[in-house]
Amino acid sequence: MADAPITQDVLTIPRKLPEGPVNLVGMTRAAMRDALIAQGTPEKQAKMRVGQIWQWIYQWGVRDFDAMTNLSKVYRAQLAETFVIEIPEVVSKQVSADGTRKWLVRIAGGHEVEVVYIPEEGRGTLCISSQVGCTLTCSFCHTGTQKLVRNLTAGEIIGQVMMARDDLDEWPVPGAPKDETRLLSNIVLMGMGEPLYNFENVRDAMKIAMDEEGIQLSRRRITLSTSGVVPEIERTANEIGCQLAVSFHATTDEVRDKLVPINKRWNIDVLLEALRAYPRGRNSERITFEYVMLDGVNDSDADAHRLVKLIEGIPAKINLIPFNEWPGAPYKRSSNNRIRAFANIVYQAGYASPIRTPRGEDIMAACGQLKSATERARKSRKEIAAEAGLS
Repeated sequence: MADAPITQDVLTIPRKLPEGPVNLVGMTRAAMRDALIAQGTPEKQAKMRVGQIWQWIYQWGVRDFDAMTNLSKVYRAQLAETFVIEIPEVVSKQVSADGTRKWLVRIAGGHEVEVVYIPEEGRGTLCISSQVGCTLTCSFCHTGTQKLVRNLTAGEIIGQVMMARDDLDEWPVPGAPKDETRLLSNIVLMGMGEPLYNFENVRDAMKIAMDEEGIQLSRRRITLSTSGVVPEIERTANEIGCQLAVSFHATTDEVRDKLVPINKRWNIDVLLEALRAYPRGRNSERITFEYVMLDGVNDSDADAHRLVKLIEGIPAKINLIPFNEWPGAPYKRSSNNRIRAFANIVYQAGYASPIRTPRGEDIMAACGQLKSATERARKSRKEIAAEAGLS
């Protein structure tokens, strides 16, 4: 494994805001209040109007101002002149043999991202994206071979959740008895992109997801996965307060530098120091360490023993992820026996060590396999290794 760059060279193109009606989806309550006042809503009424519109959009899933029956007809017409309620457009949908759904959705500028829904016994998890492409160059990740195009807006992030609720037909009906069962019960920020390189938009979107007059998911049902952007970890505790997962994947800096090149900026010791402080933030739940099992690279007994030593004192669980292979991948999945032996060492040390069952592999929806359709043309092993900095 040759050295890979920490992040790809990124040319950021300034976004030209679309002219015409303004999208309300993704605005914070304060931003929506300001927008309504600018549109002509009397200042004294603005807070109440935000509450009413917010509930229609996020609790009932309504996209048409005409359906907002507790607002006057005149006011609804005024809103429709100035604002729209728009979410990403579904381009295609695939359903795996195991029930996993994967959508390709289009956002402003014609860019595409992927969203995955994983149904399980008693829960349903939505894996959402935070960037088009990814800044990072993790060498085992198919998504990481796609260059970063841009950050998603808060509206595009929460819009993925709204799109999935549409497809699952899961918006409650005003006045109907409350149904406590949720098909979409959990969100994981584990799709395309590094969420902590798009912190403000991710934070604002997740605050909408957690809002008690909106989608109403508890903090404990939202997990943000980072490769280790250390300066933003404390902010995540204080400003979002959700569960934290870390793409760990190695027990020495030498190996992690190659698998997760951001390690060259914030190494294992610096990352672990930030994680030790995290449970003292707003959230006292366990941190999830994600560990992809790569044959002959990071899966030895010595690695397992080093791992439990490193995380000593951190409330944690270790998620062991059998490597999801993709065309031209430079690694192989560890054998089942090797994964079980590794899991047993971690378990004997007192940590939960579930082995993740790969889901949606037949539709390339498993961890690390996401890429937008425009980027998925088969490339040679040599080209992919070069993109990942491994040639």
